[in-house]
Amino acid sequence: MVDLQAIERAEETLKDVVVRTPLVYSNYFSHRFDARVYLKLENLQRTGSFKFRGAYHKLTRIHDRLGSGGVVAASAGNHAQGLAHAAQLMGISATIVMPEWASISKQIATRSYGGRVILSGKSLAESLAQARQLEEEGRTFIHPFDDEGIIAGQGTIGLEIVSQLPEVEAVLIPVGGGGLIAGISTAVKFLRPQASIIGVEAAACASAAAARRFGKPISISAKYSIADGISVKEVGQLPFAVMQRLVDDLVIVEDEEIATAMLVLLERKKVLAEGSGAVPLAALLGGQLGNLRGKAIVLVISGGNVDTHLLGRILRQGLFKSNRIMKFSVQLRDVPGALADLLKVVATCRGNILHVSHDRLGRHLPVDLSRVELEVETRGSEHIEKLLEALDNSGYEVDTI
Repeated sequence: MVDLQAIERAEETLKDVVVRTPLVYSNYFSHRFDARVYLKLENLQRTGSFKFRGAYHKLTRIHDRLGSGGVVAASAGNHAQGLAHAAQLMGISATIVMPEWASISKQIATRSYGGRVILSGKSLAESLAQARQLEEEGRTFIHPFDDEGIIAGQGTIGLEIVSQLPEVEAVLIPVGGGGLIAGISTAVKFLRPQASIIGVEAAACASAAAARRFGKPISISAKYSIADGISVKEVGQLPFAVMQRLVDDLVIVEDEEIATAMLVLLERKKVLAEGSGAVPLAALLGGQLGNLRGKAIVLVISGGNVDTHLLGRILRQGLFKSNRIMKFSVQLRDVPGALADLLKVVATCRGNILHVSHDRLGRHLPVDLSRVELEVETRGSEHIEKLLEALDNSGYEVDTI
């Protein structure tokens, strides 16, 4: 079992290698949630996530026992990059089995850190099976979370949090396989036992909540989630034992809330967080943690490795869900100036037009009418109501999309 001494030894090992990531106070979030809110920015860690800590620490413990085949792992993202880079720094060969659907950008990043990438499997489970076969050929398998060396490395984040904010009263931590929350909670609870440890996981893959219900880790079915880094179908045995002892609460958030949290972090704090890294803020935004009013809260932003094309879609979805973009259509007389008159109403209400689609040949349109779809940037719900009222007063029949 990992204890404080193991984590302190890990910190000594990592002190000249990892980034001591900043703990940033947020005036905006503090005012909004009536608390003192801090962000632990592990998205600024080497390879863009906390995973590098555990991977490097684990390799230092087994370096002398490794054969010429090096190490092998199965991962679609952060563990792949963290392990590849740690192995690169230590002169160790690293083979990473990634599922066939792994993003091209993450494949490129893993290779850039010196990892040999093998695409195999339609699921992470199939990739894991392939990695285990490679283990039988003489490579050492590195588990992403169910390992004491990995957990101790991640626990160094907890030491940093207490050092940076000795009065910390609550820490919100993403939960996937459980290695991160197991390490942080072990450190924080020993040094600051009165602090609450709150895990946050995606509703699409709530394996930790299922494990708590059944009293043991179980494999669950999972849906797609933008928090893919914590979409783990079964929590680890070692992390679960720690969670049962030290985690005070577990909160589940929906993808819509995660997308909104990513958008708010980017807009308000200029922090780029992947879906997994944004779940602690999503829990606050969801209003599930009103008991934290007035407390010193730390949100662990665990990573920032989000694909550019996915980021665009997520941010767009977040803008729609937060009523920052509205989309509607109206029918216009097909005469000169009709479109200009419509756009004038929107401009008068200070709506920023993002896209216009003008259809004069629609199958069900009368010959004297055209249909116009507008996508408009707004300031929120009240602004949308004023715009709809102005359109109604001007005689337009609006169909919102």
